[in-house]
Amino acid sequence: MADWEIWVVIGVLCVATFATRSSFWLIGHRITIPPRVQEMLRYAPACALAAIIAPDILIDAQGQTELEWTNPKLLAGLAALGFYLWRRNMLLTIIFGMAVFTLLRVLHIFGPVA
Repeated sequence: MADWEIWVVIGVLCVATFATRSSFWLIGHRITIPPRVQEMLRYAPACALAAIIAPDILIDAQGQTELEWTNPKLLAGLAALGFYLWRRNMLLTIIFGMAVFTLLRVLHIFGPVA
């Protein structure tokens, strides 16, 4: 690719990004989202977070599902879930879950983590 082609692609991507992200500000007051859709959109962040975290916790490096009690990621995730249900504080839950996972890795309780 020539230099000018790269700059054209960057420019087009900038315009596309700006158009999609600013569309809510530009036309948001003209469009009314039904209450049922607004209610469903409340769960989108939790679904996205689960879609990111669940595969990392449940699938090993070879692509196999690992649902044994020797999976330190699963144990740390369950510990973090219990901590969240107890304290209802997301930042402390993240810190607690990472501390449990790091402790399990440092102590080599279940061998190396892939």
